[in-house]
Amino acid sequence: MTLTELRYIVAVARERHFGRAAQSCFVSQPTLSIAIKKLEDELGITLFERGGQEVAVTEIGERIIEQSQRVLEEAEAVKRLAGEHQNELAGPLKLGVIFTISPYLLPKLIPALRILAPDMPLILEENYTSRLAEMLKRGEVDAIIVADPFEETGIEAWPLYDEPFVVATPKGHPWEKQQAIQPCQLAEESVLLLTQGNCFRDQVLQTCSELSARQNHGNNLASALQGSSLNTIRHMVASGMGVTVMPATSVGSGDESLLSIVPFDSPAPQRRVLLVTRKQFFRKKAIETLRQAVFRSGLPDVVMLEGEPKLA
Repeated sequence: MTLTELRYIVAVARERHFGRAAQSCFVSQPTLSIAIKKLEDELGITLFERGGQEVAVTEIGERIIEQSQRVLEEAEAVKRLAGEHQNELAGPLKLGVIFTISPYLLPKLIPALRILAPDMPLILEENYTSRLAEMLKRGEVDAIIVADPFEETGIEAWPLYDEPFVVATPKGHPWEKQQAIQPCQLAEESVLLLTQGNCFRDQVLQTCSELSARQNHGNNLASALQGSSLNTIRHMVASGMGVTVMPATSVGSGDESLLSIVPFDSPAPQRRVLLVTRKQFFRKKAIETLRQAVFRSGLPDVVMLEGEPKLA
């Protein structure tokens, strides 16, 4: 068993295709296939189910590949330790961010990070929480920024900030005269939501049980009105199609001409934003510097958190 063979099986699991995996490893497909078959014979197990358009990973293969990823990371850590003067803040950091955070955090985070770590550019991946969790586990990203709850094993999760939700209505809506909105009032209106798969959609539905029940029955216009992004929903609301709930950081200075923003009554529903990495990830100083850049980003209307990481 060699590290090269482990890299090959991790690549196949990531690409779900032998040809693409070979390209990513800069070897020919026969070379990669022979090496993987040799490893399977040595271990006495089948790692992949061949055939069809996409390669499937067997149940035992999933466990072997997860362990292989850890081995590869530890091997990389050994290389780092061999160079005592290696700078953890030199070289790219692969960061994943969910759709409802990245457009509002990154424009403020990146300038702050450029000051703290000018030699650590970000390779960015924007995606759903479930996909980012998978990429983190496979080592395709080094860290991810997601919303709590995040239930995965083998991770460290640092709380970054708590962000309240607000209500957005079209101009002239009766709610714009109110000082605050009760969550239960959402059941009285057509509430535009993100499409299924967005964790923010689930968090909004959790704020009002009546709204959640109505969505589940699909007996309201809002059940059919969904947007793929907060920006799309913002414009649908401005056109008069209903109201929506938004995270406070997504409210921009240009919204005043299109929308009325009304806070929730205290205590307002909110979400906790986390920075998550693998326990084995060796660039701890890079992660801490990223945290500090978030704290310096000057996000409006959030409560920054300095807690210890949650281990799982």
